[in-house]
Amino acid sequence: MTKIKEVIALLEQIAPPAYQESYDNVGLQTGNPQDAITGVLLTLDCTEAVLEEAIANNCNLIIAHHPVIFKPLKKLTGQNAVEKIIIKAIQHNLAIYACHTNLDSVSTGVNNKICQKLGLVNTRILAPKSGLFKKLITFVPLNDTKKVLHALHQAGAGTLGNYQNVSFQAKGIGSFQPVAGANPAIGEINQQEFVDENRIEVLLPGYLESKVVAALLAAHPYEEVAYDVISLANLNQQVGAGMLGELPAGLSGPEFIGYLKEKMALSVVKHTEFLKNKIKRVAVCGGTGSFLIKDAIRQQADVFVTADLKYHEYFDAENKIVLADIGHYESEVYTKELFYDIIKNNFSNFAVLLSKVNTNPVRYS
Repeated sequence: MTKIKEVIALLEQIAPPAYQESYDNVGLQTGNPQDAITGVLLTLDCTEAVLEEAIANNCNLIIAHHPVIFKPLKKLTGQNAVEKIIIKAIQHNLAIYACHTNLDSVSTGVNNKICQKLGLVNTRILAPKSGLFKKLITFVPLNDTKKVLHALHQAGAGTLGNYQNVSFQAKGIGSFQPVAGANPAIGEINQQEFVDENRIEVLLPGYLESKVVAALLAAHPYEEVAYDVISLANLNQQVGAGMLGELPAGLSGPEFIGYLKEKMALSVVKHTEFLKNKIKRVAVCGGTGSFLIKDAIRQQADVFVTADLKYHEYFDAENKIVLADIGHYESEVYTKELFYDIIKNNFSNFAVLLSKVNTNPVRYS
């Protein structure tokens, strides 16, 4: 039977926890990762009603977009909603896993789902993040190059956008002299050696550094391995905030709002004044997105679809863009479908259910 940890590993391969924001708390919040899965329930928020739904459907793993526990708990006495949820989950042996801003940040995540709903093409990250890459440089005897490169690639190094097994090699001569106590793979004690070597360079996500270095040390023939790990300032075009894309054809402001309501199943949209130009380039950010208004303007988006805009933030449009607030729940509720596709495409031996509970705390009258 499939264990909880196997589903977690899949989700974290797609949305690494290292990509979460500093304020976030993604990951397994209750439950034993070694438990076998009886069923999975997918939700935006984990509420008591969602717990009841999981129990009724024999689902022992709940995957939520929003974490139940955002801040450290000092006690568990059932005095508030969070404590009640955690206590009940523990009592019924329910695992709760949160995949939040890490899923927001990847190019196949929450914002990509919105782009799909809106039929956008030529999609890309609106505000790519920097400082996520590192470069590993090492030196390997010619005959061992293939083995070492394979180990590095298997550990996750050498991926750049839509390319994998990426590396650079340059031939040179390595020089060393083993001394007493050494156990050299090449050469003799107290003899200066000169070896034909390849200089290998590979990029890697920073969060994989320890794994990649361990793979290098295990595969390299030398007793003492020379290598450098360098932090890079490069932008990662696959990771960041928001997304940008184009509609197949331009729409007027009113036409776009009608289209937005239809595609996202909305009853109401708050927005700024329409501009004269047609809407074709669309920026999106699920959840709170006001921090991206300037990026959307800089990228010459005609409209920015997001949520949680404050009154004074609408003025930031400055007649350069249309801001459209569709609501936090409404912008992220389809995350359940994203989870569903990920899990069903990889596992088939347990039930995967979309929660039927409307967890939106906001009501429109």
